[in-house]
Amino acid sequence: MSDLVAIVYPSEAKAEDVRQRLLRLQKEYLITISDAVIAVKTDSGGIKLNQLVNTTAMGAMTGSFWGLLIGVIFLNPILGVAVGAASGALGGALSDFGIDDAFMKELSASLHTGNAALFVLIKNMTADKVLKEIKDAGGTVLKTSLDDAKEQALRNALASAAAARPAA
Repeated sequence: MSDLVAIVYPSEAKAEDVRQRLLRLQKEYLITISDAVIAVKTDSGGIKLNQLVNTTAMGAMTGSFWGLLIGVIFLNPILGVAVGAASGALGGALSDFGIDDAFMKELSASLHTGNAALFVLIKNMTADKVLKEIKDAGGTVLKTSLDDAKEQALRNALASAAAARPAA
């Protein structure tokens, strides 16, 4: 079972920094991430999602490969690539995996303009080591599916970073 954690940061750059830290920790086998998305509230009030994987591009690439293969069989590889890329891109744009986009946009509607929420879908993690690596970034917990004890530990770690910062 996976756990969802959503943390709000004052900027997209700060959220991206934390996402990169988590991806580095994944390479060290301290956390396994299914999805990590940054949602940013734009000046116009809309929500922009910065996905980890661009499904449209992946679909186009995969479709191009299969289109080329089928095109070679039917002696028209150029047409095969074009049709394959178009259908793959359409399929990729319509597909969604990981965290539901509508759910992230709904939760992010409460953000202030310029703020960013980092949504992470976690398969498993070594909680104490992961918290140690991200707590200095601060942030405010927006939502989690963690049990109460783990959620409180996360809130405490992030709050301790905010309290440790000198007032400007």
